[in-house]
Amino acid sequence: MSGILYVLVAVSACAAATLAFAEDNATNAAIDQAFGDHAKYRAVILSFQKAVAAHDSAAVAELVSYPISVSIKGRKTTVSNAKAFIANYDAIMTPDIVSSVTEQKYEDLFVNSHGVMFGNGQVWVDGVCKDNSCKTLDVKIITIQHTAS
Repeated sequence: MSGILYVLVAVSACAAATLAFAEDNATNAAIDQAFGDHAKYRAVILSFQKAVAAHDSAAVAELVSYPISVSIKGRKTTVSNAKAFIANYDAIMTPDIVSSVTEQKYEDLFVNSHGVMFGNGQVWVDGVCKDNSCKTLDVKIITIQHTAS
């Protein structure tokens, strides 16, 4: 009896892994269609989630495109660089924004021509041109905002 149970558990685990892989592939395909190579986006998204979960303000700040407009204590503020972001990290990365990032599943990300969205729009990731012709770009956090749930 335990052998049959083991087989059922193994089959269930394989089916769940296959489903997650298919869902990841759908997200990857949506990113590929909208922006080209999903690998850059996936790497930034997963790094961002890991840094936010670890409360690593310096790592999060490295992933942000500056200047960025954010709300600090209810006031719209422009943050010009990583140093200013780190100094205001807890005021920018409020509990609702942190939870939208850490609870977001990669396979459930929303993708459109404006970027890749976490939660209900609390965070957006997109390519930022590094040159005038936009032949080279960095994938960065372009929006961090409070939204109505």
